[in-house]
Amino acid sequence: MKEAKILIVDDNKSILSALDLLLRGCCNKVKTLSSPNQLITELQQSSYDVLLLDMNFAAGFNTGNEGIYWLQRVQEVEPGISVIMITAYGDVELAVKAVRLGATDFVLKPWDNEKMLTTIESAWKLNQSRREVKKLKNKEQQLIAEINKSNKNLIGSSREWGEVMTMVAKVAATDANVLITGENGTGKDLVAREIHRLSSRAEKVMVAVDMGSVPESLFESELFGHKKGSFTDAKADRDGKI
Repeated sequence: MKEAKILIVDDNKSILSALDLLLRGCCNKVKTLSSPNQLITELQQSSYDVLLLDMNFAAGFNTGNEGIYWLQRVQEVEPGISVIMITAYGDVELAVKAVRLGATDFVLKPWDNEKMLTTIESAWKLNQSRREVKKLKNKEQQLIAEINKSNKNLIGSSREWGEVMTMVAKVAATDANVLITGENGTGKDLVAREIHRLSSRAEKVMVAVDMGSVPESLFESELFGHKKGSFTDAKADRDGKI
């Protein structure tokens, strides 16, 4: 948890001091705020992994609605951050509501230091997992965009070509299975890719299989995959094209 960046928001300065003292030596950065009014600005200016957020701020009120309100604001600005609600024993029901609304966890006042550290570490690990998933999704989308980039080789101005492209646009809008026929070199693969590009699955990878290059003995394995050891040289599990 040495790399963790923690933001703490509570109107009780004693709590802020206690948490700062507890976390300062085991985290990369610890920032405390005594008012939630600075919270959104702070999140926009700096990056944090975990937010510890009090459930009550308004003097004389203990409804917990303040914490719920700020939780929802935080989710709008920084949806990936892990939020731990800090609450009194009597507000457990509200804390559970906050978890249902997207908070990662909650801790009760007064807390046990070991349990607090464990809760924060779990929230930090969840945040790191979310960030890694986001990175992988971005990479996947970039890869898909590169694989499925527009066909710039589809050029034609004749009436017949116009009819082909009209048909392509029509079938691309459906879920129908499409059989494209033609002699070698007429551009069947390019037409197939154009149908994919115009379809509702354009953001997914188009998988092409050259069956002419697949030996008959590997036909099933190529299409449906296989398990390690299912045949000679099957040294690892493999996903099929389908």
